[in-house]
Amino acid sequence: MHRRVTVPARVNIIGEHTDYGQGLALPFAINRYLVLTIKSCESGYSGDETVIALWQALGGPPADLTVSSEIAQGKGMSSSAALCLAIVLGKYGNINLLEACKKAQSLEHDVLNTPCGLLDQMAIMYAKSQHCTIIDFSTMEVKYLDLPENWIFKLVDSNIHRNLSEMNYNSHNDFLKQHLISENQRVKQAISAKPETLGQLLNQSHDSLKQLGVSTQEVDSLVENLQQTDGVLGARMMGGGFGGMILVLVENDAVLPNYLPVVSSRAPLLEEL
Repeated sequence: MHRRVTVPARVNIIGEHTDYGQGLALPFAINRYLVLTIKSCESGYSGDETVIALWQALGGPPADLTVSSEIAQGKGMSSSAALCLAIVLGKYGNINLLEACKKAQSLEHDVLNTPCGLLDQMAIMYAKSQHCTIIDFSTMEVKYLDLPENWIFKLVDSNIHRNLSEMNYNSHNDFLKQHLISENQRVKQAISAKPETLGQLLNQSHDSLKQLGVSTQEVDSLVENLQQTDGVLGARMMGGGFGGMILVLVENDAVLPNYLPVVSSRAPLLEEL
C-alpha cells in the first residue's frame, strides 16, 4: 500500500453547536489542506505518536505514516476531523461518505477524547467546490447551495489556543434548546440572504453562542471590535469555542487588507501512488 490522502479544512458559515442537537448547519470546505502519506512496511510503525495511535485503532497494518498540514490546530477549522478522515480514507479507500464520517467521529471520541458531533466530518466529506452544504443532522440529508460571489469571508485568528478534549463544550445547559431553535432559524434565513442580512445573522449567532457559554471575554471583545470595523458586515466565533478563528463577512476584498479571503475547496482526494 502506498497512498496519499489530501483533506481540506472547513469553515462553518452558520449553524454552530447544532450537530449534536439534530439541527442545521451551513459549512463549506476551504483550500487549506492536511496531507497523509501511507507507505506499507514489513514491520513496525513510524510517524507521529497520535497518527500511529489512530491508524492502529482501525487495525492498520505496519506502515510509515507522514503528515503535513496547513490546517492550524485548536483554531476551529477541523484539524482533528481532517486527520481522522485522512486515516479512515487511507485505511478503507473511497467508502460510503457517511460511513467515513462516522468512523472518523469514532476515532475522535475513542482516541482523541473529543466529544464531537458530525459537522466537521460531513462538511469535509460532502464538500463541492464553489458550494456550501446545507446539512440537516436530524436526517443526515445534505443539499448544496452555490456559494454567492458576494459572500466574502475572512478568518481572523484570536490567538487563543484551546483543546476541545479538555472542554465541556457541548454540555446541555439551560440555554441549549433556545440556541438550537434560534440557530436553526438563522441557517434557514441565511440560505437566501444578501450579504448585509447574513452579516446580521452572524452577529446574532455570536450573541447566542456567548449566552451558550462557549465563548470567552477575550474572543467577545475581538468579535465586537471586528463588528464595528468599517466594511465588516458581521463576525462570530467559529468552531467548538473558547478561542480559535473568528469568521468575518466583509463588503469586499479591501476590508481587513492583512487577511486573505477564504477560497472554497472540493472534497478529500485519495491517490494510489
